[in-house]
Amino acid sequence: MTNCIHPSAIVSPKAKLGDNVTVGPFTVIHDNVQIGAGARIDGYCELGYPTALAEGMSLVIGTNATIRSHSVFYEGSSFGDGLVTGHHVTVREKTIAGKGFQIGTMADIQGHCEIGHYVKTQSSVTIGQKSKIGNFVWLFPGTLLTNDPNPPSNDLQGVELEDYVVVGVKSTLLPGVRIGKGSFVAAHSLVGQDMPEDSLISGVPAKRILKASDMRLKGDVRVKAYPWTKRFARGYPNYVIEQWANGIDIVEFNSCET
Repeated sequence: MTNCIHPSAIVSPKAKLGDNVTVGPFTVIHDNVQIGAGARIDGYCELGYPTALAEGMSLVIGTNATIRSHSVFYEGSSFGDGLVTGHHVTVREKTIAGKGFQIGTMADIQGHCEIGHYVKTQSSVTIGQKSKIGNFVWLFPGTLLTNDPNPPSNDLQGVELEDYVVVGVKSTLLPGVRIGKGSFVAAHSLVGQDMPEDSLISGVPAKRILKASDMRLKGDVRVKAYPWTKRFARGYPNYVIEQWANGIDIVEFNSCET
């Protein structure tokens, strides 16, 4: 299969593109880039922006990616299959992410961070350097993961979010905070201390109010809101949904379909 590259796009002959890749108008793809088959790159994007901080590492994007207009990816990062972005996204060097990563419009990923499989971020999310994000995490609009305890300084301490954490609208997590598996951070919270798994976290400063698994749906108090995997599965692959239905939340990705 052949690629479809707009005449105004600039694609380096050193870049490696898989089959059936579409590149939109005025997009620039630099030398040190690898793009998997079936990717769609919209117009006015820049992929593989050169930086010495990447230390020669390539920008690697897996199969079936969708990168929407005006997005910039620096060289030195790696993304699994099924990457999807909104518009005007910026991703700095040494961001390592798994399959099915969703990046919302106007998101800023500042690099040097680790992100698991099927993480979903919505608009205007900022992920600071040295952040560590597990699998199946949700970051809702305006979430801010900070990393500098004494700004400005070189003593960066990234936030860590374990699997299945949900962070509500416009919440801020302070440097070095760790949020345990399956927790929910309520909207507009300011989190400055570690929280155990299965926590409902709320307030300024935020506190653990109760177990997340004790929460009920607003519209139907008969239904538990968390773990959210028991009531919500839209957009996830069938093999993941089947494991959730069987009560399995530690998913093996190595041998699974995307």
